[in-house]
Amino acid sequence: MDKNSNDRIGELPCWTGPVDIAPLVGGITNRNYLVTERGQQRFVVRVGRDIPEHGVLRFNELAAARAAQAAGISPEVVYAGNGCLVSRYIEGRTLTPQDVRDARILEQIVGLLQRCHHDIPRHFRGPALIFWVFQVIRNYLGLLGERDANPFAVPLSALQSKADRLEQMLGPVTMVFGHNDLLAANLIDDGARLWLIDWDYAGFNSPLFDLANLASNNALTPELEAALLERYFRAPPSSDASRGFAAMKCASLLREALWGAVSRITSAIDFDYGAYARDYMERFDRTWPGFEHAHG
Repeated sequence: MDKNSNDRIGELPCWTGPVDIAPLVGGITNRNYLVTERGQQRFVVRVGRDIPEHGVLRFNELAAARAAQAAGISPEVVYAGNGCLVSRYIEGRTLTPQDVRDARILEQIVGLLQRCHHDIPRHFRGPALIFWVFQVIRNYLGLLGERDANPFAVPLSALQSKADRLEQMLGPVTMVFGHNDLLAANLIDDGARLWLIDWDYAGFNSPLFDLANLASNNALTPELEAALLERYFRAPPSSDASRGFAAMKCASLLREALWGAVSRITSAIDFDYGAYARDYMERFDRTWPGFEHAHG
């Protein structure tokens, strides 16, 4: 365990008694810890500063987490300060991509996303960020170019051209409050309901991005994608929505690949970001021809 983080967590003023601190595995943006207070109550502590290269600003994460708590979809925020965010621990299991592909669980996730998109703005306080995946991609490509750190077999300019084409194909969008990081690991099943956690990348966005991000991160089949869209929109999706979903799915895959490439040269967390970037670029390369054929 990192001694500085351990000391920082132990000195937080929110504790009322002795605490035991243990690292949690699996975090790839922040360092996370499980804290047991007085041998009974348990909390999760996320340790992290702003990460400008990823657009992660902690004031926004905190406001989103508090709003999500008020909306009833995320655990209670107990304390925030000194680079730490303390939330109440949820007893349950972290979902896997296979879980997300279960039609019954997917239906629950859709309901959770609808509440995220429409209920969180009622509780959000203060300035809020916008998460526009195409601007994120532009920023990542610019940073990789400046650092001469392209790990892919194609020029960065070619990736930018594809991203520009996806953005042009998207068309007008409706804005909602998005989570924007729908990995299966950010969903917890407590046996009675689902919880949505980790609000690093939260911000206003098109609902199509969260839907496409969920589909691409968890390898939904075409049949499950169709069910996802119909359940979310409560009707068969329009041709514009279907095209926008397909564009966002490609953009989401490209963004994940570039996120890994940037993290490889900027993050100190022990994780194979290079393999992550290559995996998502391969997924993007497999998905792009289908989009081009259908919507080119």
